[in-house]
Amino acid sequence: MDREHVLNLLENLRKSLKDLQNNPIFTSNGSYSDIKSLLELHTKADSVFSKNPGLSKLSQLLCSIKTLLEKLEKFQDFGLKSLLSRQITGYKISQLAYSIEAEIQACIDRDSVENLVKTLLSEKEDEKVEVLIEFIKRLSKGFDSEFQDLILKAKVFSILETLLCDENCSKRVREHVALAISGLASFNRNVFVGLVLMGPTIQTLTSMDSSISIQVLCSLISLVRSPLIDEIHSRGEIPKILSLLSSENLSIRVAATDCICEIAYFGRREVIEAMLEQGLIPKLMELQRSKHKDQDGDNMENQPFANCVARFAVQVEVGEGLSSKEKEQVKLEILNRVRGYSVSEAESASIVAEVLWGSSP
Repeated sequence: MDREHVLNLLENLRKSLKDLQNNPIFTSNGSYSDIKSLLELHTKADSVFSKNPGLSKLSQLLCSIKTLLEKLEKFQDFGLKSLLSRQITGYKISQLAYSIEAEIQACIDRDSVENLVKTLLSEKEDEKVEVLIEFIKRLSKGFDSEFQDLILKAKVFSILETLLCDENCSKRVREHVALAISGLASFNRNVFVGLVLMGPTIQTLTSMDSSISIQVLCSLISLVRSPLIDEIHSRGEIPKILSLLSSENLSIRVAATDCICEIAYFGRREVIEAMLEQGLIPKLMELQRSKHKDQDGDNMENQPFANCVARFAVQVEVGEGLSSKEKEQVKLEILNRVRGYSVSEAESASIVAEVLWGSSP
């Protein structure tokens, strides 16, 4: 049986169950058309599901609800016995409907993970992107222990990591893989953050020459905070991130600035000092001086690097990584470097004022 046909049947069954739950037959709003719709779908699905071992449990549940629905149809008069029977049977149908919905989701998830793995191991680039987008969408629905078990058993993270590190793989696919890895980390940080830290993911993200990869790194920093920043620092990745501020690609420079400000908020003093020692302030000042153009060559009204030195300083000052005394010392160091690298007294006075009085991070 065609995979798409099975998935359509599952989705239609789920919708029909929702309709039945929203308009239960034992209430005044109930409609027998909902029962007929579900029974018709059961007839169509039974011949498919009963022959598929992976859908056998769902088939059994559907047979049970069919029996209850047929029983419910018999209680149509308004005698006390019929009213009580409708209430009891309706309650059983409602409870069973929730079980069937959960099983339908489990069936869809099993198919989704199997198809994800199969497609990622193929050579079909467009299909890889499609399944990754669907996978990210599923992860965004929140934690589900059964779905996590499917992911772990299928070794999805390992496949994603391999693709991310494969330079022969297209940039487009690798960017979607990076987003999927970020989705996994948000899905359950207790399981997947450890895998991110143990493998080559961080180094790969900083070397991909992609704004999306840096955005993913930034989101991971926001999620994991100081432990990830310490790992980035210990692996010598800070200079790579700073070098992206000089990229010819504007979107990469913007993403790198955001990433540095995220590090400034959560990073410990040794990380902040490492960035200062490696020339962060003159790089930010150069960006602040520059004028940027849009794709049509016109000057952009909202310059993406306006006040970026003060933005960095404010992130350090309001952040979580430094003590109050350390924040004061770092702020003085930033001011000294601003004065040292300014091309004029006017520039120095302007940026010093921004740093001293603060700017929205």
